[in-house]
Amino acid sequence: MGSVSRVAALCLLIGSTTATSVIALTSGAMAQQAFDGGTIREIRVEGTQRIEGATVRSYLTVQPGDSFDPQRIDQSLKSLFATGLFADVTLRRDGGTLVVTVVENPIINRISFEGNKRVKTEDLTAEVQLRPRVVYTRTRVQNDVQRMLEVYRRGGRFAARIEPKIIQLEQNRVDLVFEIDEGQLTGVQQINFINNNVFSDSDLKDIMLTKESRWWRFLSSSDTYDPDRLRYDQEQIRRFYLRNGYADFRVLSSIAELTPDREDFFITMTVDEGKRYKFGKIEIKSDIPELNPELLRPFIIAQSGEWYNADLIESSVNLLTDRLGDMQYAFINIDPLLQRNQEDQTVDLVFEINESPRVYVERINVVGNTGTLDKVIRREMLLVEGDPFSTSKIKRSEQRIKDLGFFQDVEIKTAEGSTRDQSVVTVNLTEQPTGEIQVGAGYSTSDGALIDFSIRQRNLLGKGQDLRLSTLLSSRTFELDLSFTEPYFLDRDLAAGVDLFRIVRDSNDDYSYSYDLKSTGMVLRAGYPLSDRLRQRLSYTVAANTIDNVRSTASRFVQDQEGTSIKSSVESQLMYDARNSRLNPTDGYYVMLANEFAGVGGNVRYLSNRVTAGTYWGLAEDWVLGLTTEAGYLAKLGKRIRINDRFFLGGDTLRGFEPGGIGPRAFTYSSTTGQVLDSEGDALGGTIFSRASLELTLPVGLPDELGVKAHAFTDAGTLTKSGSGQPEQNEIFRDDSSVRWSAGVGLSWKSPFGPIRLDLAYPIQKEEYDRTETFRFSFGTRF
Repeated sequence: MGSVSRVAALCLLIGSTTATSVIALTSGAMAQQAFDGGTIREIRVEGTQRIEGATVRSYLTVQPGDSFDPQRIDQSLKSLFATGLFADVTLRRDGGTLVVTVVENPIINRISFEGNKRVKTEDLTAEVQLRPRVVYTRTRVQNDVQRMLEVYRRGGRFAARIEPKIIQLEQNRVDLVFEIDEGQLTGVQQINFINNNVFSDSDLKDIMLTKESRWWRFLSSSDTYDPDRLRYDQEQIRRFYLRNGYADFRVLSSIAELTPDREDFFITMTVDEGKRYKFGKIEIKSDIPELNPELLRPFIIAQSGEWYNADLIESSVNLLTDRLGDMQYAFINIDPLLQRNQEDQTVDLVFEINESPRVYVERINVVGNTGTLDKVIRREMLLVEGDPFSTSKIKRSEQRIKDLGFFQDVEIKTAEGSTRDQSVVTVNLTEQPTGEIQVGAGYSTSDGALIDFSIRQRNLLGKGQDLRLSTLLSSRTFELDLSFTEPYFLDRDLAAGVDLFRIVRDSNDDYSYSYDLKSTGMVLRAGYPLSDRLRQRLSYTVAANTIDNVRSTASRFVQDQEGTSIKSSVESQLMYDARNSRLNPTDGYYVMLANEFAGVGGNVRYLSNRVTAGTYWGLAEDWVLGLTTEAGYLAKLGKRIRINDRFFLGGDTLRGFEPGGIGPRAFTYSSTTGQVLDSEGDALGGTIFSRASLELTLPVGLPDELGVKAHAFTDAGTLTKSGSGQPEQNEIFRDDSSVRWSAGVGLSWKSPFGPIRLDLAYPIQKEEYDRTETFRFSFGTRF
């Protein structure tokens, strides 16, 4: 008898794949001696538990009747190990019988993870390839361990250790337990640079997203080692040098060394700065016969004699591409060719424009709109099939679709159509929830707690229609508003809508207003474009307003207005919008002029005029400065303007002051004692106002995906000219046209429950009779 089983133990350690190579080296000579000559009369399989003997025989390359061929016997051994079903295999000869003895690998009964707190069990389960009722092998287990360690490394935990343990069960089954020591986050102890002579270590560290570990970065992950982030940092450093004239800059090496305790990394970058260059000759060459290259020179930002700057080259290519795209060259290719002159350290630049035909839009595809109708997206496109291709119209169309607020991601791509002069435009969309439930809360010394609740669907039935129901409730106020808007009435660019509202405001003894107000009415609206950025909105309002329950201590002017009035008015709003986004503007401006004439029926007469303007500057990445200004004038037309039709400032329009907290106010006093009967006074509103708000929005150092922003703002405003006539004998009118001024800070968070904002404002300049409010809070959610 002979045997071939020496490799079995080795197979357990290195796995079946590598074992085949070892078998080829160790079993050949043995098999030559043990299986030389004779015929196989029988094949007997021993040691099987779950696997049928016929299954084992099917993997053999010899069968009864074949000769004892050492090479084929050796191949049979390798074939059995390659199945991964067996921990050990032995082939031996017993006379004319080939005896195959196997030790089966166990079957996994259950897989569990112990010690994982930072990574969810379901995330680890998704990484491992082993599953219950699958054959256990050491190779597969080690591969799964490496996959899980990679998960922890991506999360910055390079000190993580995973030890696989098995628990033997009956019937050759095992439970597989991964014992996990997650370790601490692996920080960056120090960042060093070698060969940097022009810029200091601190200059280069400021460019990097990766930071050295410091105690104050406990809310940030920037000091956690991340190989992907380090590669990004290398690219940022390279671009920094290229922006500053160093066209030959290279990062020679970037080494991250783990400390012996596996808690921190030392990062060392070796750089080659090279020489500093200036731009030399700058030319444009075109392969398009009808194109005059000199007409494109104004779109080249780079100028001869300036320091070399790769960003200027890239920006110039983008401007040239956009300009040529507007000329119908959709698939133009512009190659910036550089020629270095070592002697005078200049770089000659040639923008080479390759030949391309004028392009037309062949087809527009809309992809990803699972709930929104195609026509809702297509009507925002400034191009249709058959139009000349235009890059600027493509970009503006993309922004118009984003401004709908229906989609999380919007990307418009262009590709060559059926011929070179045709383009296929594809709009790729990712939808987001368009239903909203908004809940706002606030508090003031006079108003107490208030709740603002609204439910809204901005994309009703996928048609882009807007349906909203809102209510405001406090101890004195109840407001209910139901509105519906069809943005494309009769399939035209005509936004038509209707609002139904009911307002009830009860007066309390401690409230600024000394009367109750009830208002019920309806608004009909229509808006349409006059140009790409200019839009007009017309509306008609009819409302019944009732003032009653006037306090006995109220001003005579307020008491005279007790009763019901009917307001019937038309309003025109003209708005020019040049912002880069209506939802989250970071650049651009808008101007709006509103005029309302009351007197189309009813018994209320006035002319209201308001102008509003806003402008935005992107100071740096995620730093946006916004300035909003507004002014208004209210003219009476034969009759005294009622108090509920006047301007009021405060609250959201002038933070740091209550709603109606500034402006003309009337105080009554006793003609006998001379004492003021109402220390709070009556807010009378005004006919002239102006206000301005300057707000800086900036990041707080947390990851962008958290959606947390900080705000610093200052508001100023004035409200004057009550138009209330002369005070009575027992009244004092206070009407200072002085500017009120406040400043404050805020914090906003796009939380999983919806947007949350906190504002703290402090009145810096005010009058003694103004009503102040320092804290405002609001939050909401979406569904």
